[in-house]
Amino acid sequence: MPQDLPGVDEERLIDTHAHQPTSEFLHDAGGQMMEDAASKFGTNLETWDYETMREEYREAGIGRAVLLGWDAETNTGNPPVPNDYVAEVRDEYPDFFVGFGSVDPLKDDCVEEAIRCVDDLDLSGFKFQQIAQGFDPSDDAHDELWSTIEDLGVPVVFHGGNSTLGAGSPGGRGLKIRHANPMLIDEVAAEHPDLQILIAHPAFPWEKEQLAICQQKGNVYMDLSGWLPRYVDEQVLQYAGSLLSEKVMFGTDYPMLRPEDWLESFAEDTEYDEETQRKLLFENAEEFLGLN
Repeated sequence: MPQDLPGVDEERLIDTHAHQPTSEFLHDAGGQMMEDAASKFGTNLETWDYETMREEYREAGIGRAVLLGWDAETNTGNPPVPNDYVAEVRDEYPDFFVGFGSVDPLKDDCVEEAIRCVDDLDLSGFKFQQIAQGFDPSDDAHDELWSTIEDLGVPVVFHGGNSTLGAGSPGGRGLKIRHANPMLIDEVAAEHPDLQILIAHPAFPWEKEQLAICQQKGNVYMDLSGWLPRYVDEQVLQYAGSLLSEKVMFGTDYPMLRPEDWLESFAEDTEYDEETQRKLLFENAEEFLGLN
């Protein structure tokens, strides 16, 4: 835990955006598009187990992490990270992981699977990656899915902004970044006011649009995952400490970004007071996830 955050209760820190550090996500579900991302940014796809992950978070002073499911099978041809698997990992570490399922909106049984995730697996929400999954969230074809999740009373995470998946490959592996324009999510939020929405990442290159949506829609929030704070747009950081101080959350995008690195940058590259630090690092997430 960085020593520059003395007023923060480290046991309450919540990472709202973590993936599996295992082959199920990095190799199987990620496939070639994940290898493209690793190659583009000079990293590798090394894997490790959940006990190692838990110890890394403990050493960084983080008490909980939202573990995200993944199903982009229709658009990519890659196998999903099964929702049953996410629930099993959650059950193995119930005091650490909050499990979020994933359903492929292009599959005929997506609504039934969403219901099963909550009613049978007791998962706490859903993650959507519109670029990898290849869909426009504002399309009326998906309205039944959003209405169902709204009725289930659990939150959703949508991907915001560009993605490194497929980076540098011809045609970006056919992935279309326009599907993660926050303005498409704005339409979902307007038509489903009881659906609690977290937009993951600062939404480059649509940062200002995302800030406007979070300010105008009471049911839309955002996290700072996927970027070290030193690289986040200055206006995003300004809003996070002022107008949106109750709507912005901490996230890493683990294992692509490591928790200690993110927290060190947060301590060194931002100047929030202790109250704002608590809001961004855990209080807002506790409220959003219903953990308080």
